[in-house]
Order: sequence, then structure tokens, then C-alpha cells
Amino acid sequence: MIYETAPAKINFTLDTLFKRDDGFHEVEMIMTTIDLNDRLSFELRKDNKIVVDVEQTYVPSNSKNLAYKAAELMKKNYNLEQGVTISIDKNIPVSAGLAGGSTDAAATMRGMNRLYNLNRPLEELCELGVTIGTDIPFCVFGKTALCKGKGEQINFLNKPPSAWVVVAKPNIGISSPEIFKVLDLKQTHNIDTKACESALNTGDYELLCKSLSNRLEPISNQLCPEILKIKENMLDNGADGAMMSGSGPTVYGLTQKERQARHVYNAVNGCCNEVYIVRLLG
Repeated sequence: MIYETAPAKINFTLDTLFKRDDGFHEVEMIMTTIDLNDRLSFELRKDNKIVVDVEQTYVPSNSKNLAYKAAELMKKNYNLEQGVTISIDKNIPVSAGLAGGSTDAAATMRGMNRLYNLNRPLEELCELGVTIGTDIPFCVFGKTALCKGKGEQINFLNKPPSAWVVVAKPNIGISSPEIFKVLDLKQTHNIDTKACESALNTGDYELLCKSLSNRLEPISNQLCPEILKIKENMLDNGADGAMMSGSGPTVYGLTQKERQARHVYNAVNGCCNEVYIVRLLG
């Protein structure tokens, strides 16, 4: 039995630059990981099947699950004849902008790499993973990084200054493809990628909080007006910075002190079923 931890990610910044010829958007985003994890275990089977075992009924266990797709990809690419049982203990909210599916897929690739003694470098797994999900390359490494292209061009950055993170997901799921479909690139939105990079280079917590920015936030807020309400609520109740992660609808707030984090948590806990206090990892 092999075990892997799959941490959630948050975006410090997210910019979309132009529509690519392959239909994807060219992105530029700074992401890090937080201490909110799914846990996966992997066991060889006697047959050739891929079996995904997940308790939550709202999480698919068939080929719609990214962990299943990742296992399929690994089996095909490395000619693996023996099957695998993947058990997922799910803690990360789904359709939330936290890369819950992508981090499970990345953990599956790392886990199967060990289970079958393939000894393939993580860079190779990244190249393979991007074919099924653009956040997977980042999740394979799980560090703090500036990601470009579709998300597969990864430049590692310093881990962020120590901070608490209050994560709040409204009671709605948002589909990334739907948001990108209605994205109007002519509408300008100030994204502070350079300032964020500088903040991480120097360990400047204040600048990091000021640089949080997400091009998709106004669009997702049109679908889910709670996003801005939660963000303002967090800032009004002591968060040093707050931002929507990914295409949303999850909003997170940063604080340096646990007492602050508890205050923010209490302020938003009434309006969301899924609220967590965790630490930045990166």
C-alpha cells in the first residue's frame, strides 16, 4: 500500500493574456498550496482494472474522476498491465477553485510512479499530466510557483511568509470552462503579478496581501454574488488580504495571527457550509 497527500492550491494572482490557437487561454498566475488535503492510498490488484473508492456520493468514481483519468494515462503510457485500487479520503471542496480534482490526479501519478517502481522524474509526470488538466503540473510539485502557458510552464518561487488562511466556499459549484467561455479579454482588470513575485522574493507579507488579484473574480461574482460579499466580510473582520481562488467560488483571507483568523472564520461561518482555518504551505 502506497500513501500520498494531495494539498489544495490557492491563487495569489490569476491573469489571462490572450486566447491561444489550441482554444485554451494563455495564463499567468502565482499559486501556492495550503494545509487542506485529500489523502489517497494505492494498492495493486490481481486484475487489470482501475477502481476508485471514494465515500462521498457526489464525487464520481468512474472516468469522470481526474484520479481515474490519471491512472488510465499512467497505465497506457507506461504499459502497466496490473490494475490499481485508488482510495480517496476527500476533504477539499469540489468545483471550488482549489484544484481538488487536479491535486488528486497529481497524487495518483506520484503514487503510481512509486507503486509500480517506475522511478520517472516529476518533470515527466508534469508533461503527461497537462494533457488531462492544466493545474496538474503545478499540483505534481505542490510548491509556490509562477505558472504560464496553459499552466504547464512552471517557475518556482520562494515559499510565502508564514500565515493563516481562512477558506470559505459558498454553497454553489462553478465550472472553469463556463467562466472562460464568457471571459471578455477587452475588459481590463489590474493584476499585480510582478508585485506578488517581488513580495515572495523578499518575504514581504504586507505587499503579498496588497498584490492578491484575480482576473476571473468579477465574472464569477456575476454568477455567484456571494463571492464579493464574503471577500468584503473577511476584510471588514480582520483579514489582511482576501481573494477568490481560481475560477471560484471559494474565497480565502490571509491573517498573521490565529486570533485574527478565528475572528474572520466566525464572521463568514454563518453564510457557508464549508469554512476552514488552515496554514499556508507552499
